[in-house]
Amino acid sequence: MRKVFSYGPLLIIVAASMWAFDGIIRRSLFTLPSITIVFYEHLFGAVILLPYFIRTFNKEGLTRKEFFLLLFISMFSGVLGTLWFTTALLKTSFISFSVVYLIQKLQPIFAISAAAIVLKEKITKSYIKWAVVALIAAYFVTFKNGYINFATGIGTIIAALYALGAAFAWGSSTAFSKLALVKRPSMYITSLRFLLTAILGLGMVFVFGQSKSLASPTFSQLSRFLLIAVSTGMVSVAIYYRGLKKVQANVSTILELVYPLLAVFIDATLYKSFLAPTQYLAGAILLFGIYKISQIQQKELKNN
Repeated sequence: MRKVFSYGPLLIIVAASMWAFDGIIRRSLFTLPSITIVFYEHLFGAVILLPYFIRTFNKEGLTRKEFFLLLFISMFSGVLGTLWFTTALLKTSFISFSVVYLIQKLQPIFAISAAAIVLKEKITKSYIKWAVVALIAAYFVTFKNGYINFATGIGTIIAALYALGAAFAWGSSTAFSKLALVKRPSMYITSLRFLLTAILGLGMVFVFGQSKSLASPTFSQLSRFLLIAVSTGMVSVAIYYRGLKKVQANVSTILELVYPLLAVFIDATLYKSFLAPTQYLAGAILLFGIYKISQIQQKELKNN
């Protein structure tokens, strides 16, 4: 595998693959408000990481600049990105899932732009070529025969704006997360993100007037939050940050497109929503595009 992917890109792909199973785990949480879900999933992750954080904080410390940087990441990536995306999905009476995922394809654009501005990452012609190929392939993987079933009315606009907001929050946070990882261990940054997001999430629960919902989760739902923490939540973010520390942000955001690829195949396997020939073809092209981008990353590492 090391001949195919460098260490960093492989970790990004593993994390993105784990995210593809997130929707399955969350199915029993639909009775809870979106902000309550955001709070609990980060609370469980924060509690698990708390002993490590206390032990490491005494050694690593934290500058004021890093604190505000992590506060931004926690608010945008942890709270707002998750909240807006979840809200967009909950508004599927106005908008189709296809539209939500289509808008999510804009995430790499925000990530690449932020990486160029914040991190001064070089964008080569070869990267742009394969990034465009991967984006187009991801679109055709997600939407059978390239067809999008748009809903009508003001609800569509509102839901689409939520999805666009999530794409911006997650995309821009990729560059800032990369910046936070420059001088600190990836697990340390993961623990700080989950602690801060849990605190911010709790505050947002009260801001949105959902304090009564804190007592709503059933034992089964609390078990789901624990499962999320040790799989698609805290654990996957820890793996992702470990990979992001070794990979350029503009490369990472394309590698993450393995998520919609696997999500479509999981949907077909579990829920018998079978793929069209165009989706299989696009999936193969997407995998090849990801492979070429990983090669570009390997070349950059050798040159540096």
